[in-house]
Amino acid sequence: MRVPAYLLRHRITVEPYLGDSAYGKQYGPPVEDVPALVAETIRTVRDRQGREVTSTAQIIADPGLDCPAESLVTLPDGRTTTVIAVAHHTAPGLPVPQCTEVSCE
Repeated sequence: MRVPAYLLRHRITVEPYLGDSAYGKQYGPPVEDVPALVAETIRTVRDRQGREVTSTAQIIADPGLDCPAESLVTLPDGRTTTVIAVAHHTAPGLPVPQCTEVSCE
């Protein structure tokens, strides 16, 4: 069971992080018009290294979202932010929706 589409009221743009090169960070082509639910609240989350950092936007999207940490996300208000952490929520066999949760700077 996926998160219901009617809950994903916002549209975001995701530029997936591909890695570092001699010229700096490399990103994939932008994926526009991604359905999401965006909450711009301040929370403390842990990054990939386990450090506590401040997240100013949290995003809920479909479970298949390709958005690794350090990807760039353009929010509905036009602000571009960097992904801190990604969590894939699944519950096989249970009647709860699967989704991807993204915490952004």
